[in-house]
Amino acid sequence: MALELRGTVVLGDERETDRAWVLGDRITLERPAHVDHVIEGVVLPGLVDVHCHVGLAADGPVDRPTARAQALVDRDSGVLLVRDAGSPSDTAWVHDDADLPRLLRAGHHLARPKRYLRHYGRELDSPDELAGAMAQEAARGDGWVKIVADWIDRDLGADGDLRPLWTDTQLAQGMAAAHAAGARVTAHAFSTEALPGLLAAGIDCIEHGTGLTPELIDEVARRGIPVTPTLLQISQFDQIAAQGEAKFPLFAARMRHLYERRYTQVREMFDAGVRLLVGTDAGGTIEHGQIAAECAELVRAGVPAREVVAAASWRTREYLGFASIAEGAPADVVVYGTDPREDVRALGAPSAVVLRGAVHTRA
Repeated sequence: MALELRGTVVLGDERETDRAWVLGDRITLERPAHVDHVIEGVVLPGLVDVHCHVGLAADGPVDRPTARAQALVDRDSGVLLVRDAGSPSDTAWVHDDADLPRLLRAGHHLARPKRYLRHYGRELDSPDELAGAMAQEAARGDGWVKIVADWIDRDLGADGDLRPLWTDTQLAQGMAAAHAAGARVTAHAFSTEALPGLLAAGIDCIEHGTGLTPELIDEVARRGIPVTPTLLQISQFDQIAAQGEAKFPLFAARMRHLYERRYTQVREMFDAGVRLLVGTDAGGTIEHGQIAAECAELVRAGVPAREVVAAASWRTREYLGFASIAEGAPADVVVYGTDPREDVRALGAPSAVVLRGAVHTRA
């Protein structure tokens, strides 16, 4: 079947055309002899959720049918490429399911006992095991490794607060092991204290990044390290603070402070030139399919809609090593009735989702 995409076809920053075609599972920019079907609208390269957990629910791993249902919800929201930022489930089977988004797995979250959410990560009895575990997860995943850099230390009682899980030496050894295995490393980081060690070790990406100070933001921008703000997740910090305030007042105060400055911080990162990625943190306490809501939060923080849409689509596809709309590229596109670059709310209503050349949803 030959499918014509007609209207505004976005190829990248400041690059558009009015036609593209789908032949089989590939894009062509040359009109075929025969067209079977036409879809009109604003055509974007498939969206990307770079912080998404397929195979994870609020209480831990889920079975395959549930994980598949999660991925289908993401697909129907327009997300056709997922970087799974840690999962307790083995989701390699997703690669063989043509109905599901393309997936880059980061293996298990790597954490320490009682220093992360139960049943979410791989807990290392000794922090000195980090380098070996990162090499193992690099072999298990698809070019990414995810570590938990900080979490509340409840053993401190009323003084419990966010604390780094690893020493600078352990981080450096682990990063070297992952890089030697050909993987990039991203890290969960809420606090300020965990960030210098991550930067010194050569971290490739930062998740949440709520502890980034103006000085650290400048350093992250200088090094070209992307940050995934996960504003939907950070919007829950006020509730988390209220839950823990009686037993952990320092932690509660910190989480409330991070919550209150979340929009200001994101705008500071954007103004400083930090590369922002779009990630929903779906799969724990956040439902899948929330890419439009996450993008709307970034716009609310002061990032222009055109920049947010680019980050949610072609720019991050390129960063992850995936093509957008080009001759011979995989036919993974999303079509909208109005331009999300003008009104980001349009991302919530795709009129067509085309994955591997197959039309999965149509208005």
